[in-house]
Amino acid sequence: MAVTLADVAARAGVSAATVSRVLSGNYPVAGATRSRVLRAVEELEYVVNGPASALAAATSDLVGVLVNDIADPFFGIMASAVQSELEPGKAGRKLAVVCNTGGSPERELTYLTLLQRQRAAAVVLTGSAVEDPEHTAALAARLRRMAGAGTRVVLCGRPPLPEPGGPDGADGPGSTDGSGDADGTAAGPVTVAFDNRGGARRLTEHLLALGHRRIGCVAGPVERTTTRHRLEGHRAALAAHDPALLADADRLTVHGAYDRSSGYDGALELLRRTPDLTAVLAANDTAALGVCAALRETGLRIPGDVSVAGFDDLPFSADAAPALTTVRIPLHEAGARAGRLALGREAVPPGGMATVRTELMVRASTAPPRTGRAPVPSGGPTR
Repeated sequence: MAVTLADVAARAGVSAATVSRVLSGNYPVAGATRSRVLRAVEELEYVVNGPASALAAATSDLVGVLVNDIADPFFGIMASAVQSELEPGKAGRKLAVVCNTGGSPERELTYLTLLQRQRAAAVVLTGSAVEDPEHTAALAARLRRMAGAGTRVVLCGRPPLPEPGGPDGADGPGSTDGSGDADGTAAGPVTVAFDNRGGARRLTEHLLALGHRRIGCVAGPVERTTTRHRLEGHRAALAAHDPALLADADRLTVHGAYDRSSGYDGALELLRRTPDLTAVLAANDTAALGVCAALRETGLRIPGDVSVAGFDDLPFSADAAPALTTVRIPLHEAGARAGRLALGREAVPPGGMATVRTELMVRASTAPPRTGRAPVPSGGPTR
C-alpha cells in the first residue's frame, strides 16, 4: 500500500497540514519540526505526487536547463554547476531537467513550451542566442509569460532580452528593473552575461603587443550573438592600434561551428588566403585544437611560425601541447550563480543583469612572430 501524507504526519507527530507546509517550502516551519517531518519522509520512503502538487501550486519542482550541446564542455560545466545548486538541503529537492537544443531555435521554443506546461519552478538558458528578429521576439514573449506565471527565468551567457515593443536590441537592457519579491524573485528574466567583447579585445591586444599584424580569425557561426561580440572586441583592438589593420579584417576572418573540424578547415582557408599569417584567434578552445592540428600537418610550428589563441579556458586548455593562450570565462561560477538566481537564493542584480568578467590566460601557444618564415608547403595537409 502506498504511503500517504497522513502516514508521514502520524510518524512525525504533526498534522497533515504541517507536513504539506514542510514539503512545499512555502511556509515557515520550526527547524525541529521540519527535521522531524523530513526524517519521517525518509524512513517511510514517501514520494510526493508531483503532478498533483504542481496543480495545487503555482510551480512544480522542475528546473529546466537549456544547453546547445551537453557534450560540449562549455555547456556541460554550466549545466553541472546549475545542478549543484539543486542538491538536497540547498534547494528543497528540485529536479534539474537538461534540454539539449542542438542550437535549433525551434527546439528551444519547443522545450520552453513543455517546461511551461509542467509549470517549471525555474528555467536557465545557457550559451549565445540566435540573431533572428522573429525568433528573438517569440523567445522574449515566451520567457516573459513564464516569468509572469511564477517561473524564474535566468539567461546565462546570453545578452538580455530586448525591451517589449522595441527594436530587436539584443544588446540593450532587459525588461526587468531589478526589483522583485522579498524572496529574490525578479519581475522578469534575469541575465548573467559574459564579457565576450572585452575578452576578445584583450586577447587581440596581447597579440598586437607581441608584434603580430597578420592575425587570422576563425570565428563562430555568423548568426550567433557570441560570435558577433567576440568579433567586435577583436576588431576594436585592431582599430585602436592601427585603423589600417581593418582593411584586411574581412579577408582574415572565416566562420564555422564551435568545434574542432571548423578550426581545422578555417586554419587551412586562412593560410590559403594569407600564406604569411603569423597568428590565429579561434572561436573557442575546441576550435583552437583544430587550428593547431591543421598548422602542424602543414609543417608549421606553434608558436614558432604561427601563434594560436582560443577562448573560454576549458579544462584541457592548460594541458594542450603547447599550453593554449586563451580567455578564461569562469563557467562554473557563472552557472552556480545562475542556479542560485533561478532558485531565488541570491538577490537579483541591479537592473536585472550581471556581467561576468573574463581573464586573459597567457600560455605557451603565443609568442612574437618570427621573421623570414618559410612559405607554407604546397598541396596542404591530409587529414
